[in-house]
Amino acid sequence: MQDLRGKTAVVTGGASGIGLGMVTRFAKAGMNVVISDIEEPALATAVEVVNAAVADAGGDAVELLTVVTDVSDNDQVEQLAATAFDRFEKVAVLCNNAGVAGNSLTSSPGELDLKDWKWVMDVNLWGVVYGHNAFLPHMIANGEGHIVNTASMAGHFPGHSAYTASKWAVVGISEGLHAQMANEGHGVGVSCLCPGWVNTKIAESARNKPEWAAGGSLSEPSEEQGARMEFIKDQLRSGMDPAKVGELVHDAIVTDQFWVFTDLTMVAALEGRFKNVLQASNPSIDLGAALSQTN
Repeated sequence: MQDLRGKTAVVTGGASGIGLGMVTRFAKAGMNVVISDIEEPALATAVEVVNAAVADAGGDAVELLTVVTDVSDNDQVEQLAATAFDRFEKVAVLCNNAGVAGNSLTSSPGELDLKDWKWVMDVNLWGVVYGHNAFLPHMIANGEGHIVNTASMAGHFPGHSAYTASKWAVVGISEGLHAQMANEGHGVGVSCLCPGWVNTKIAESARNKPEWAAGGSLSEPSEEQGARMEFIKDQLRSGMDPAKVGELVHDAIVTDQFWVFTDLTMVAALEGRFKNVLQASNPSIDLGAALSQTN
């Protein structure tokens, strides 16, 4: 899909971080954008930021429509789609980007509360599934579209956590969808975004945890968990600018590129895992260390 001008994109988790980077780049390309996010105040701020960025770039004004959406709720995702179709009739690009991590980033096996497992999987995996269900038939009927699913490099490195499980699942279903769309000739492209360290607030996503998932065994993190979280936050702060990620996603759409990586050093660190798989040998125990040392 080489010409995006005048078309419409929907971005979940679009009010901050990588999502806002995508929204900004799409708007600069002349797209109308439906910005979906669970944080209503952040949506208003995002509109101001994007409009200012478009004006600074000398671009034409585009329409930005905001919709408060909890992607873990299928009814809300269906309503997001209905709102987008009602206003713009056609949606050309869907970015299933909303994601959470919470305590999943710092917990060892046995430490993570089952409520956290469910919350992370509901948002990170089911949010993508609901997005496909709500928008894909529309794209197939139009014979045109592109879906971008935000996974993670955590979707390639082993880890006993809800975050890792959710992102491996997103990688798998994205590859499967890409093959199916290509084989069936629907005119719908698929990209899988696998960020490494990016300067976002993913480590602070517990701020949006629903009441039913609050508390639990990890409501008060241990000293060790706190140290792990500080390490993660330091890596995130020194990570890639989300605006750059938005550029990469835009380019992947117009060139019909499936993989979108932000850190090729992390990708190279996967070589040992693939060798182990090919040789049917036991997994290496230092893959996590290799990941943490790539920045």
